[in-house]
Amino acid sequence: MSAQEALQKAEEAELDLVKISPNAVPPVCKLMDYGKYRFEQAKRDKEARKNQHVVEIKEIRMSPGIDVGDFNVKLRNAQKFLGEGNRVKVTVRFRGREMAHTEIGRDLLLKFAQGCAETASMEKEPKLDGRHMSIFLAPKAREDQRKKPPKPQPSPEETKSEGDSENA
Repeated sequence: MSAQEALQKAEEAELDLVKISPNAVPPVCKLMDYGKYRFEQAKRDKEARKNQHVVEIKEIRMSPGIDVGDFNVKLRNAQKFLGEGNRVKVTVRFRGREMAHTEIGRDLLLKFAQGCAETASMEKEPKLDGRHMSIFLAPKAREDQRKKPPKPQPSPEETKSEGDSENA
């Protein structure tokens, strides 16, 4: 069909003639309401943006001499952040003579990671960077997000034989 005939058909139907594949020989065109198409496309894009979640990195700082109560508060906050789907960076800051006992900070970070083991996995081992030692915790995939394998359906022969044994 020639371009003139296609344009004439589009005008008769009160639609737009849109080139789908202009480089093809012959070019592929489609009759459509282009304004409606653009509106629906914008609507789909807006819906996709609304449903996406940006993962943030939340940081929790502590010192090697942290007490049990404060440690538990920070642990609960980390579990809340992980529950929201965010990654958590846990940092221990060493000051003065604390630098001579970095193993205390390492043990503290490992204990913290152990406390979050249900909801998170440790991405890297504790790493000393200057006066700070840190680890990253990433949320584990939740049960409702994992794909559950379908239950095996019994074959018709199995259901038939089960039904026969009940009647006998």
